[in-house]
Amino acid sequence: MSENTDNSLAQDKVLILYILNKVNYNVTESDLFKLISPVNDINYFYFKQILTDLVDSKLIETYTKDEEDNNKIIYKITLEGKNSLDLTIDILPGLIKLKADISIKNEFSHIIDENSIVTEYIPENEQSYTVKCKIVENNATLFELKVFAGSNEQAKQISDNWKKNAFTIYPQILKLLTDKKE
Repeated sequence: MSENTDNSLAQDKVLILYILNKVNYNVTESDLFKLISPVNDINYFYFKQILTDLVDSKLIETYTKDEEDNNKIIYKITLEGKNSLDLTIDILPGLIKLKADISIKNEFSHIIDENSIVTEYIPENEQSYTVKCKIVENNATLFELKVFAGSNEQAKQISDNWKKNAFTIYPQILKLLTDKKE
């Protein structure tokens, strides 16, 4: 391996630590890749290898978050990772840090929105489905609604509509529930 490749590998590891240190939220592998790819032209397999190296060296820890039959692996920087970042942050050029900060600002709001709007539909029998629509923030369910759907198509339509319009629908439901009518 050439010295240039070693420097690039070290920078990529520090970049991942830098981003995880900045983000105070549950970050999946996919989320992390979405944050890093605009900063550094990195292919997924190389990224995955670096991530595995960081986990193996205990600079990043993982834990499983159980979400309605869907286990998500969450990545978090460890204390040892923070210490390592403090010692190596200088190898990350200022331009890369700036790009990372911009990526976090731009991409992270989308990631939070994607992760905070949850929907699933469960078949009850061949003609009926239960659709769960949720808003989750900081691992706490703020809102949950279960609704009946008479077909798979209707369940999918409700689910898709919730994903696209939850931030419009939720305030309307809340208003209807809190209006005082005599």
